[in-house]
Amino acid sequence: MNKRKILNDPVYGFVSVPTELIFDLIEHRYFQRLRRIKQLGLTDFVYPGALHTRFHHALGAMHLMSLALRTLKDKGVRITAQEGEAAQIAILLHDIGHGPLSHALEHALFEDVPHERISLHLMELLNQEFGGRLQLSIDIFQGSYPRPFFHQLVSSQLDMDRLDYLNRDSFYSGVKEGQPGADRLIKMLTISDDERLVLEEKAVYSIENFLVSRRVMYWQVYMHKAVTSAEQMVIRLMERARDLARAGVLVPASPELSYFLTNPVRMLDFEDDPAIIQRFVRLDDTDIWSAVKSWAAHPDFVLSFLAHSLLERRLFKITLDNAPIDEDFKLGIIELIAEHFKLPLEEAATLMIAGRISNHAYDTSGDDTINVLTKRGHVIDVAQASDLPNISSLSTRVEKYYVCYPKEITGL
Repeated sequence: MNKRKILNDPVYGFVSVPTELIFDLIEHRYFQRLRRIKQLGLTDFVYPGALHTRFHHALGAMHLMSLALRTLKDKGVRITAQEGEAAQIAILLHDIGHGPLSHALEHALFEDVPHERISLHLMELLNQEFGGRLQLSIDIFQGSYPRPFFHQLVSSQLDMDRLDYLNRDSFYSGVKEGQPGADRLIKMLTISDDERLVLEEKAVYSIENFLVSRRVMYWQVYMHKAVTSAEQMVIRLMERARDLARAGVLVPASPELSYFLTNPVRMLDFEDDPAIIQRFVRLDDTDIWSAVKSWAAHPDFVLSFLAHSLLERRLFKITLDNAPIDEDFKLGIIELIAEHFKLPLEEAATLMIAGRISNHAYDTSGDDTINVLTKRGHVIDVAQASDLPNISSLSTRVEKYYVCYPKEITGL
């Protein structure tokens, strides 16, 4: 069988599957599940074209990794065929542990189980299945491989993951301002004497454009106030279903979703019980939306109301503020909800959602900074290399506080 396939990607054109091992991993059911998980969760409630999947994104990130490796080799960096394949596998599988609806349900369904930990666990299971051939990829993914630039290409503030999701998400959402200029950034990549990823000094303005694009995408797409409202509604819906199920109330769902609603699952449980991870890899967006349709007819008012609202896109009104929302204001909303829907205050409180969203386009606080190699051979932080104030200002964390509640109580 010919396993050297060429795929047609809407963003990059033709994308090659370079090795038989990578082909077999793409064909594996763990990876094929990503076809059934949308990249941007509920963002299509605002941007109707944002219907692409984690499957698209993983293949695109692998493609960008291949371009980055080729750039580095053209500049004289020694990269073996084994290292190149391992780096492409590491980025291909970086999201294999993602649950349904993007990041929205990570905390509602599981007990502090980040998707990166599940990705690593699945990579370890695949490594066993493929006779240890993924060990180098796992080392790169974890950052334990002695050539650190490989890990930085997979996970850093300027990695192939970020370059692809900004490229792809801006393409499908139609937000052109979010395009990060990935081609030029990749062409400017090089390696420092200690084998860390840096960019040539002439890339400074391209880096600035990348950071501005990231800021635009976060506040205009990922944290758009209507998207935030929809995501918080589905989280509260899942929390309500979980609380009911664990209280012994019948909550119809697929066997996989029902298991996670009924049982508190921690990362240790995934590692100790092989049956749990197998339940997880059968869980996707279809389970969630099938359950939402069923819950619209549930006798519990809160569960039914939230399900109906999501199905009919009756999103909660959301108010944003630069300061924490006043407690008396939140209590007043709960009282209005209780009065309007004739609910006890405890149940009314479940229909008022308050929280905080924050983002900074560039984090200068740790070791993972974007570094530039000057013409004199010095490696410096891009914020020092730029003669424009934008990069420094983009490192400032922006925080906003929100409260969401049913529009019905406002009479609109």
